[in-house]
Amino acid sequence: MGKEYIDYSLGVPVYVDFLTINEYPVHWQNAIEIIYVLKGNIKVTVNNGTYDLEENEIEIINVDEVHKLYSDDKDNRVLIFHIDQYFFEKYYNDIENMFFYTNTSDEGAQDSEEYDELRTFLSIILCEFVQKNDNYDEEIEDNLVKLLYHLINNFHYLMYEQEELKDNEEQLERYHRIAKYIFNNYNNNITLQDIAEKEFLSTHYLSHEIKYATGSSFTDLINITRVEESIKLLLDSDKSISEISEEVGFSHTRYYNKNFKFYYKMTPLNYRKKYKVDEETFEEQKKIEHHPLNEAIEYVMYYLEDYDRFNSENKINKIDIDMSRDLGEFKKKFKKIINVGDAFDLLIEDNKDILEELQEEIGYEYARLLNVFSLDMGIFRGGNFYNWSRAMTVFEYLDSLRIYPLIVIDDRDFEKNEFIGILRSFFKFFSNIENLEFDKFTFQFAATVSNEIIEEATILIEDEYKFSIIKGNYNVILKIDPIYDTAYMLPFIIENYIKDKKSLDMLRAFDALDRQADLTNEVFFGYPGIVNDKAIRKPAFYAYYLLNKLGDILVAKDNGYIVTKNEGEYQILLYSYNEDIDNLIQLKSFSKLRGLKNSKEKKFSLNITQISSTVRITTYVIDEEVGSSYNYWLDMGKPRRLNKEEKEIIHKASFPQINFKFAKKTAVLNLQTKLTGYGAVLITIKEVQKHLV
Repeated sequence: MGKEYIDYSLGVPVYVDFLTINEYPVHWQNAIEIIYVLKGNIKVTVNNGTYDLEENEIEIINVDEVHKLYSDDKDNRVLIFHIDQYFFEKYYNDIENMFFYTNTSDEGAQDSEEYDELRTFLSIILCEFVQKNDNYDEEIEDNLVKLLYHLINNFHYLMYEQEELKDNEEQLERYHRIAKYIFNNYNNNITLQDIAEKEFLSTHYLSHEIKYATGSSFTDLINITRVEESIKLLLDSDKSISEISEEVGFSHTRYYNKNFKFYYKMTPLNYRKKYKVDEETFEEQKKIEHHPLNEAIEYVMYYLEDYDRFNSENKINKIDIDMSRDLGEFKKKFKKIINVGDAFDLLIEDNKDILEELQEEIGYEYARLLNVFSLDMGIFRGGNFYNWSRAMTVFEYLDSLRIYPLIVIDDRDFEKNEFIGILRSFFKFFSNIENLEFDKFTFQFAATVSNEIIEEATILIEDEYKFSIIKGNYNVILKIDPIYDTAYMLPFIIENYIKDKKSLDMLRAFDALDRQADLTNEVFFGYPGIVNDKAIRKPAFYAYYLLNKLGDILVAKDNGYIVTKNEGEYQILLYSYNEDIDNLIQLKSFSKLRGLKNSKEKKFSLNITQISSTVRITTYVIDEEVGSSYNYWLDMGKPRRLNKEEKEIIHKASFPQINFKFAKKTAVLNLQTKLTGYGAVLITIKEVQKHLV
């Protein structure tokens, strides 16, 4: 058993399967096979090469291409599309001589736009295959045709070796003719001279061109083609090795054995003994688990967001809320500390303006400051006198905002004895400043500080000067990641604060240009600030903005929503959360965010009781389409620099959509709302006097 025949009896020229694969033995098929890994990882052996496929990656297996699949990952989920070659022939008559390749070898190779478009076509075909709405067969065929030309234009086998051929149609066509001639005549005694005469080229020039286009010499290309084609005869016939050798075009069995062993590290006879089995044994060796195809939809929802025929959003999520409930105090821990970053950054007016805005909108108690004891702040090595004027300027500014400094103690630039002397100078100087609430300062050690320094400094700070030291050392390492700029941060921050899951100490008040940032533009460069360098609010800002509008008493809390209240006012915060989003920051590749499962739109019907008044309802909406400065920047084409007009547009656009309405007193107040993509909706309900309506 080697060749599998795909059944297209469902009336469409494609068959889709959703599998967990442990072992799928050596085989080939009468179809173009596209493997799309939705979860986990698998290995794919195609001819004599083995490739690792990770989550969100795709491999294309051409018609009659020998391959096997296997994996140690028991939780993998793989979509496999089998496409009828004869359907493609109606639109491209040379399809039998066309081969498609994807790049599964290079890190990040499948992050580009053409791969995203490929995933979108596959997701749409899956959607139609599952939903079977009106005219689904026509929609599948239409998208298959689009897929065909997308493959031809972007995954052509010759472009895999030389991408620049995409822009040289004449060269591409010549190389295709040459390769086609070789593939169709490999079993004959063809020579380089034969092809050179057909193409009116010299043999020397042709030899160079074949090597350039395919990565192999003419002789190697002939030999590997003969060897690969011989596999099917080894596994699907009883012909002798010498008969197979002659049939595929080798002049002698010894020459066939030599080439086969070179590519497959075993003789043809040993290969046959290892892999040739009857149909029953083949099925026994096949260790795969089939899953309901509709379950695959949740993995590809990102790619169906703009597809009008995708109808999963018809489901209405009903939530009953009794506003008389009291589950205790809702503590806004996020207001305790704002991470500013380097103290020196607060000597820059633009940064001070941003912090003032944050303090006005949210209101923090402490500002965590790094590198207070640094060269930037005028504290130089080897001195006997330390100038604290810059630190004084920073502390006076924070005092004007009613924010107390939380100083991270880091001794990286100094020797132990000198650093303790600096600390003594610091405390002696600031303890004598009358108009500064120095007794409210707090301290924390950086994770890099030695135990010796910690012990001596703790005695100085706690015992001599009676100041507080926050437990748990602070990791000052800064990580740059594009995720920090995106709308994904909005529900991520909300979920982690509401559920008290993990520290968000990596976030800072504002973006800062420094040597750690690999800059590609001056707008969004992956810095973990909640306001960017241009004072444009990021989606992360609105996570805190919305959380800050919640009340002080917890009414209800569940996955994706929280309800609070205070006197005469009620708040409902809905946000898009699923099991994947909690690992957002840990993703290895930004492109894998696209694999996050989330519905295009979630509709909610909120039935609210125990509100005994006419109310004014205010709704705040922030998502990928509304209020996300990052998404507006993407829609602008990711300009590397903003002109004045563009900056004003993003500033104005990066605000929530706010709507108002009144509702009369009723036993059950019903509100309808929705979440689109990744984002949040806050509904505030305020009791009002009747005459105000």
